[in-house]
Amino acid sequence: MSSKIRVGIAGYGNLGRGVELALAQNPDMELVSVFTRRDPASLRLQSAGVPVRALDQIEQYRNDIDVLILCGGSKNDLPEQGPALARWFTTVDSFDTHARIPEYYAAVDAAAQGAGTTALIAVGWDPGLFSLNRLYGECVLPVGQTYTFWGKGLSQGHSDAIRRVAGVAGGVQYTLPIEAAVQRVRNGEQPELSTREKHKRQCFVVLEQGADADTVREAIVTMPDYFADYDTEVNFIDAETLARDHAAMPHGGFVIRSGQSGSGSQQVVEYALNLGSNPEFTSSVLVAYARAAYRMNKNGQTGAQTVLDVAPGLLSPKTPAQLRKELL
Repeated sequence: MSSKIRVGIAGYGNLGRGVELALAQNPDMELVSVFTRRDPASLRLQSAGVPVRALDQIEQYRNDIDVLILCGGSKNDLPEQGPALARWFTTVDSFDTHARIPEYYAAVDAAAQGAGTTALIAVGWDPGLFSLNRLYGECVLPVGQTYTFWGKGLSQGHSDAIRRVAGVAGGVQYTLPIEAAVQRVRNGEQPELSTREKHKRQCFVVLEQGADADTVREAIVTMPDYFADYDTEVNFIDAETLARDHAAMPHGGFVIRSGQSGSGSQQVVEYALNLGSNPEFTSSVLVAYARAAYRMNKNGQTGAQTVLDVAPGLLSPKTPAQLRKELL
């Protein structure tokens, strides 16, 4: 019997393909199946010998998978799939609609607690690694302000939301930090900044034939949780331009904690990411947390969990003794 952690992937878009690649870099884990809503015969994996199966048949494989990584979108897929699949599997997902995390947590927790599974939700870099750094900053410098800036980069979740608007054939969204605001924070000013003052959103959209541009633009810029609170620019382009100029998926950002220590000394802490591929990096985070989810479940820690509940050492394939020797 294999001692490796057996991993399944639910959904095989950009994130699912990234998870497949990340698993190949982690020899203590193995991909045992990919599940899709598409025709399984239409998928071509990069891993030899791994079966592709229909998502609606996933329940019958519950004993063959230690951790299931959910790679659907946050707008429509995960709100349904997260609670449903946590009834059968220990799961990890990248739900990233910040405003709806509490209600999503509650729904997944109810399912996972009842099933005795562990469901790590909202895993990635934000929410995820950035969440941890916001926590560290607030705990170390309790007097101060925390600022999060994203971009410039392509947002998978917001791009997915655009593509689900009626009349849209394709599209991407870029998040751009407002440089004047960033510089004020780095200077230690601790300004009060609204959502609109920190970022703007830039969309490039391909319309379906016959779709009305003004109707599509209005649906995008007024979309709650995604665009309504930002200055949003919508540009209409053709499919050729989208494929030529917007195929790459870079992203990044930074968390800054600006505060004062006991004597009033000014302290600024910054954590930054510069990512060549947003989905591949997010996938790598998901895989590390899949290892933690497996261990937490084995230790009896069930129900919904977040990155704030995970001991850092559980992410590593190394033993605690190795970590103490090499990293402390």
